[in-house]
Order: sequence, then structure tokens, then C-alpha cells
Amino acid sequence: MAYNQKVEAFREEEYPMMTGKTYLDHAGTTIYAKSLIDKFSGEMVGNLYGNPHSASAPAQLSGIIVDSVREQALRFLGADPAHFDLVFTANATAAIKLVAESFRDLALESSTSGSFWYGYHKDAHTSLVGPREHTHGQHHCFTSDQEVEDWLFGYRPLPGRREDDETPGIFAFPGQSNMTGRRLPLSWSRKLRKSTRISHQNTYSLLDAAGLATTAQLDFSDPEAAPDFTVLSFYKIFGFPDLGALIVRRKSAHILTWRKYFGGGTVSSLTVLHEASYHRKDATIHDGLEDGTLPFHSIIALGCAIDVHRDLYGSMAKISSHTMFLTRRLYEGLSNLRHFNGRPVCEIYHDATNTHPYSDANTQGATIAFNILRPDGSYVSYSTVEQLANQKEIYHPGISSELGSAGHRCSESENTEIINGKPTGVVRASLGAMSILSDVDTFLAFMLETFVEDLDLSLSGQTVIVTAPKQHDSPIGKNPEVVRPVIVNGPGNWPIRKLLPINTELKQDPRDRPLRRDEVYDLHHTSTGSNDSAIVMSTEGKYWDDINQGGGYETWPPKWERRHSNEKDSANPKSDSRPTEQKGKKPEKTLSRAKSFWGLNKVVKGRSKG
Repeated sequence: MAYNQKVEAFREEEYPMMTGKTYLDHAGTTIYAKSLIDKFSGEMVGNLYGNPHSASAPAQLSGIIVDSVREQALRFLGADPAHFDLVFTANATAAIKLVAESFRDLALESSTSGSFWYGYHKDAHTSLVGPREHTHGQHHCFTSDQEVEDWLFGYRPLPGRREDDETPGIFAFPGQSNMTGRRLPLSWSRKLRKSTRISHQNTYSLLDAAGLATTAQLDFSDPEAAPDFTVLSFYKIFGFPDLGALIVRRKSAHILTWRKYFGGGTVSSLTVLHEASYHRKDATIHDGLEDGTLPFHSIIALGCAIDVHRDLYGSMAKISSHTMFLTRRLYEGLSNLRHFNGRPVCEIYHDATNTHPYSDANTQGATIAFNILRPDGSYVSYSTVEQLANQKEIYHPGISSELGSAGHRCSESENTEIINGKPTGVVRASLGAMSILSDVDTFLAFMLETFVEDLDLSLSGQTVIVTAPKQHDSPIGKNPEVVRPVIVNGPGNWPIRKLLPINTELKQDPRDRPLRRDEVYDLHHTSTGSNDSAIVMSTEGKYWDDINQGGGYETWPPKWERRHSNEKDSANPKSDSRPTEQKGKKPEKTLSRAKSFWGLNKVVKGRSKG
């Protein structure tokens, strides 16, 4: 792991759209560089491009560029054009669909059951689960890596799949979990191809590399070990263009010729009257599979993206090392967050068998999935976390798990985020090539500020009893500046989650000491995510705060919690004399300091209005 300092140097210039924002959704799509847009713009205004299916000079120029970028993309991905071909698609999902439809049509022609077998890993993205609907029930979900290994070595037969079954099949798995970022073994394709079992001989491997390719170098150096079909989305690597690809191992390409559908550009001849016939193009693999006019402008942009990406980052290996360094930092920061009672703030999901998580790019990508816990162990819904983060211009998605299954769907909320006390989704933070230290540190600061409860709050009606953590307790009377406890009357029914002490002179957050008199406190409300200022005053054992509706509010702490006890108090315990300010009036000096610190124009019903 090594942090790439060069990214710090060009981040502001190359990614001005990220200034002042914290973007943590690179698993969804990464961000495009300014140089990429400039280079693409120059290509578009400096050349005349036509439809590559035509014969004009502009069309021929487009065709030449498309062929050049196709080979450029293969080499960027580490695939030798002599052994692999690249089919341009709209995205990874479209590439998966193309493979599934080919197997469906093959099975209709050659299989006695009229269907094919489909096996997929439980970490598969929704799009990789979809092909099972073409199988008429002949599918199986592998629930663990070990089950896959047992199947490949013949230790465990699969339900509904005989060992001598020659039905064509697909074994599909992701290179990286879309939810947790866990990276799966890439050796399965070789093991499947080398197996001598009859049911394995006609089963082909399909790798979803969309997540893996974002921060890792794909390896097609050994065609015998490579998947038969690999799908990916280029926008997850470069941010732009919106384009996908199907990488086809040439020795396995014959399967795709069974697809019945054809579109413009994929046939060389066609009759529509009398006897309906057509002749599909077969000079190359991609000729017969790229339906309609290619998105040639996007393909031109892809060539620009590859050039700029290499100029900025050098190699995918450097990106992998850089993002793993940041991911480890984020993991350690989240792991160390603790509430006042010592309980963890985050429940992080990773491979339980990995004793050193987030330290090896072979087993973990630049993604962390977690849920947030309150001090009592209950969960904060992932959509609440996302909403509060959005207010701070921190962008990361909530991922909702499909109930009762192994797949996942993205960013859907149906009021089922917490069921029977258990979360149905996760918070996901993912890093990319242009992520820097401040992105990680800003998110950790947000987590500390918003979700770490460093004071023990016990709700009683609308009153919050605030006590300093035990490690900060001081014997009453020994330190006259310590106020413990402070009784705060919360406005309305808002649940006040914590008080953050703010030093009004230094504008710092001194968390490592007890509550004190004559200070401004920041009240964070869980339900709204908003903050209010509270001024805590102390005179002769009485406490005053400025958050009660309508102005000042006084309350006496219980006798055993008074800081001072004297004859006057004993003789007249209900005395409400205030020696330093007139009864019922706000302490102007302290309130003025609060207004100055917060930049307030007025205080309305205890709510701070800027």
C-alpha cells in the first residue's frame, strides 16, 4: 500500500467539480477528469465523423477510430487481441443479457429440456442474478466460496444437476462484491475448464468485472485461465463515457453465434418477402453482436479516457495501492469509533475468515459496507445516514438488501430499513483513483460529529439529563468550574442526542474534558439532523439555558447533585436569587458571545436562525 501524493497535486485542477464535496460512491461511478473532457472536445470540433456503417470519408474515419479504440481497450485491460475480442455494449448489464440470450437460444435448439443451467454466487449483483429467469427453474445459488470449490472438485453434487448432464450451462460470479467490496477467487474459471466431469465440460464461466476493474488491473495474460466471458462498464473506471463491454475468449465465441436476434449492422444480407432469410456477419466476433449503429462518439471518448487515465495515474497497479491505503485508513477510523459506554459505533461487514481485512488488494477492494449502532445497540437506518451526509455534501449510497435472498438492489427505500431490530441494508463508502486523504478524514469527522454519543443522555419526558462521561468525572466541590449534571429542557419532542462543548474564544471542540459553565453547546437533533446553540450558565448551584421555547429557563438539580451547599440554601431551598444577572433576563455577555460564534441574527423560540 502506498499513497499517491501526485493525486493531491492535480486533484483541484483536474476535478474542480469535487471542490468542497466529499464523493464516496466510486463503486457506482467514478469521476471524469477535466483533461478528458477537454481532449474529447478537441477531437469532436477538430474532426468530422460519420456513421461507420456508411462509405463516406467521415464514416471511414469513424470506423478506423472504432477499430483502433477496440484494440486499445483490450490492451488496457491486459487482453491480447489474438485471443480475445471486445464487443461494445451499453453497460455491463447489457453484456450479461447478450450472453444469457445466446445460451437461451442455444438451449432451445439443442437441449432436450429447452433450457440451460445457470449457477451464480450469492455475492452477485442483481444484473448477474437476472439470467436465471431464462432457465425454467434450472438454476442454483452458491452460498459460499467453499460450496463453489466443492462443486468444482466434485465433492458435492448440485440439486437438479446430474454429473452426466450435458445441458449447456453458465457459472457466473462477480470479481468483487458490489456491496462489501470483497474480492472473489479468479481461479475458478481455470478450475472449471480443467475439470473432466461431464457436467462441467459444457459449462462456461461468466465474470462480472464491473466492480473489480474500477481499481484493479484485470489479468487475461493466460487465455486458458481467463473467463469465457467478462463484462464491465467503462464509466466505473474513467467516469466517462457511459459505455460497457463484453470481453469474449475467442475459443468460446461459438456459443454466442446461436443468438437469434439480429439488428442493423450485424447482417450482410436479408430478405423480407417470400422466403425470409438473412446472413449474419461473421468476419469477426463483434461484427455479429453489435446491433445497430455503434455509439461511435462514445467510443472516440473512450480512447481519450484511456490516454488521460494513463497520463494521470500511470497504471492500475498504482491506483490499487493508492486506494487500498485510503481504504485501510477509513476502516481503522471507523473501527475505532466508540460511544461513551465503549460500544462500537460501526458494524463493518467483511470476510470473517480474513484476519487482516482491508490490507490485501487480492481479497478486498476499495469499498467498505457497514451499519451504524446507537449506544444501546440499536441500528440507525442507512437512509437516515445518507440524508444527513447529503446535508454536509458527503455523497455515498445506502444499499438495500433483497429480503430473504442473497442479491442486492441499490438506493430503494420502502420503509423496511429496520425489521425486527435488524437492518435490511447497509451504508457503503467506496474510494477511487482520485480520492485523497481529506475525503477519508472529512467522512470520519462527519461520523464523529453526527453519530458518536460521547455523553450519557437519559430521556425523561422532554427533559434530557446530561452527565459527563465517567472518565471525565471530577469530585463535586474540588473543581468549581465543573458543571455536573446539566439539566436541559429540549424544545418540543425533539430527541436531543448529544451536547458538543464549543469553546467560544478558540472556536474549538474540547471533547476531552467535562461540561463547564459559561459555554456554548451544540445540540444535535437525531430526527432532523439540525443543530441548536445552548448557553449553559451556573450561579450558586443553579443552571440556565437558552434553548427553552420563549427564552430563559431555570431548574434546580437534585440536592445530592448541587455543587454548593450553604446555610442560605438550606434555609430557603426554593430561593431563585441570581447574584450576577437580574432574574428572568438572559446573560447578555454570554449570549453575545454565542451570537458572535454562530453568526446569529436572532434566536427564535430557542432555535438558532442565521
